[in-house]
Amino acid sequence: MLNTVLSPPIPPYSNPPIQPQFYQPGRFVISNITLGQTTTVTVLPTSFNTVSTPLNYVVGQLVRLLIPNGYGCTQLNNIPAYVLSIPGPNQVVLNLDSSFANMFISASLFQLPQIIALGEVNSGAINATGPFNTGTFIPGSFIDISPL
Repeated sequence: MLNTVLSPPIPPYSNPPIQPQFYQPGRFVISNITLGQTTTVTVLPTSFNTVSTPLNYVVGQLVRLLIPNGYGCTQLNNIPAYVLSIPGPNQVVLNLDSSFANMFISASLFQLPQIIALGEVNSGAINATGPFNTGTFIPGSFIDISPL
């Protein structure tokens, strides 16, 4: 009796790491934060690992601010908030009461302040036409835009 070891076909790559530049919405470097009952976040016009990426958040997007020590506003660090409006190509207004926070300080430190998306918002109708396939899309959900 002959023992044979069979192996399945090996793909050219196996579970490649997620590259942030191939998914939107992206993460962006914060250049300014305007404090108040709502919080306005202004971002730099480029995101990590890409060139000239526009702010690609939508109203209803759940986001989080990552603010290292040295930039002020550390009271807002890691607090999730929803995007209420997008007043400009590089600004978002969040439903985050920041009237209690310290002022944002533009610093030149190794770690940069960032705003990142947390995922989709599972609310509201995602396909209002019933049985017709209209490309179901949840506002704020991650989209794979990789070139592969």
